[in-house]
Amino acid sequence: MRLLNSTTSKSAFAFLLFFVLGFSQTHAQEVRDQTIKYQNLIALVDAFYVDSVNLEKLTEDAIIKVLAELDPHSVYISKDEVKAMNEPLQGSFSGVGIQFNILRDTLMVVATIPGGPSEKAGLRASDRIIKIDDEIVAGVGMKNTDVFKKLRGDKGTKVNLAIQRKGEKELLDFLIIRDDIPIYSLDASYMINKNVGYIKLNRFAAKTAEEFIEALLKLKEQKMKDLILDLRGNGGGYMTAAIKIVDQLFVKDQLIVFTDGLKSKRHDNVSTDQGLFKEGRVIVLIDEGSASASEIVSGAIQDWDRGLVVGRRSFGKGLVQRQFPLSDGAMIRLTTAHYYTPTGRCIQKPYGNGLMDYRMDIINRYNSGEMVSKDSIHLADSLKYKTLLNERLVYGGGGIMPDVFVPIDTTANFKYFNLLARKNVLYPFVLTYMDNNRDNLKSKYPDFETFNKKFNITEDMLKELVAQGDEAKVEHTEEEYLAVKELLRTHIKAVIARDLWDGTEFYQIVNQKNDILDRALEILDDSKEYEKYLK
Repeated sequence: MRLLNSTTSKSAFAFLLFFVLGFSQTHAQEVRDQTIKYQNLIALVDAFYVDSVNLEKLTEDAIIKVLAELDPHSVYISKDEVKAMNEPLQGSFSGVGIQFNILRDTLMVVATIPGGPSEKAGLRASDRIIKIDDEIVAGVGMKNTDVFKKLRGDKGTKVNLAIQRKGEKELLDFLIIRDDIPIYSLDASYMINKNVGYIKLNRFAAKTAEEFIEALLKLKEQKMKDLILDLRGNGGGYMTAAIKIVDQLFVKDQLIVFTDGLKSKRHDNVSTDQGLFKEGRVIVLIDEGSASASEIVSGAIQDWDRGLVVGRRSFGKGLVQRQFPLSDGAMIRLTTAHYYTPTGRCIQKPYGNGLMDYRMDIINRYNSGEMVSKDSIHLADSLKYKTLLNERLVYGGGGIMPDVFVPIDTTANFKYFNLLARKNVLYPFVLTYMDNNRDNLKSKYPDFETFNKKFNITEDMLKELVAQGDEAKVEHTEEEYLAVKELLRTHIKAVIARDLWDGTEFYQIVNQKNDILDRALEILDDSKEYEKYLK
């Protein structure tokens, strides 16, 4: 699978020499000469340098510097970082299968993963983990990273937990056998109304296409006619996952994306006849956080006039990376090609002015006014393309430009909300509330529909949250509180719903007040407006 994301000297030499094969003799000799030059440098430093040096670190620093000179997405990944980086894309890790939080220096189970080893062993939400393998973990200042190290491990290995549970006088002992725990890339899937289905993806991982197809089938069973695919904030992942998702929306023999590079021949990826949703209307939601594989999906749908793209200009990453393992377990992620949308657009934004300028691009969009006005975006005529069926104007060279622009909300002041989250007040407040009210909530609201209609965040709950914020020295004015009061109501209710059910229920609540999604629904509600933008 090709990635589209954001050692020792001996292993570095082996890596370089491996690619000598297949090059021209002249070029191969140049690579050998430069490799020997670096090898001589390391030998000289080791033999004659005045102080002791860490040769491994010296080589790693050199590799990092070389890759930084190439492009923003070619990177060196140390052996310690490789596993953590790959887990979200591979779709699973081995562990005990719980969602947890550290509440007042105590490790609390927020939820057990359905079908996971902890659920099978009988752990419950609100259980406190006091000991892990006879080591006390309560009241010792553990961090999330410490918990991961203790609870994750190889499949089939055992871990002993001592649990404090409400209503039990003694600690309860559990023997958990670690197993593969799935990491889902589909956050939500549900019917917004009787005709429109909604799917939100957070990344493009190894099992994303399977999750998408499963969601698509369930929505079709519920008589879905139109689809909203939410890719906002989705930074990408595997190209193959993006291709398989587009394939579900296209008829046979349509070009989805092609790659091309100096050392790699052009490769076309074309749709099959297996698409499950070839005819219904489609709207893709994007924003400045949508990158890479998200741009492959939205670019293909836009280029073939298969649907509309709604939101704000995407990130602008049109480079393909391959991962090359090194002998010590480290890895190099190297850009090997550009990818192009079906019209031939490369949507990679410029990076010739250095890494810092590249990283500042989103901030510059805010400062230039682009986030509030589409007219503030200025692209060269050379970047203009026409869609393949209706010949609509589209652009390359800096992300996917939406067909329908929706500005960011600059009227609201989210400062107080953000401070409550950053100072770790908001989520512990919800955890404490759930800890005290979980059984009552489950009894009173047996299903999400009842909860959504009848449950409300009271004024007393908000006052308690504000009081806890004051204790944590989160300063605010009355104006700042009133600006986020309704947002707090919505978000707290959504987090409670996620705790009681799942991510789909969380998004059913937060999406009730969403400018980009509301605009998409308005367009689908008026077939003439949809066709107007499309043609």
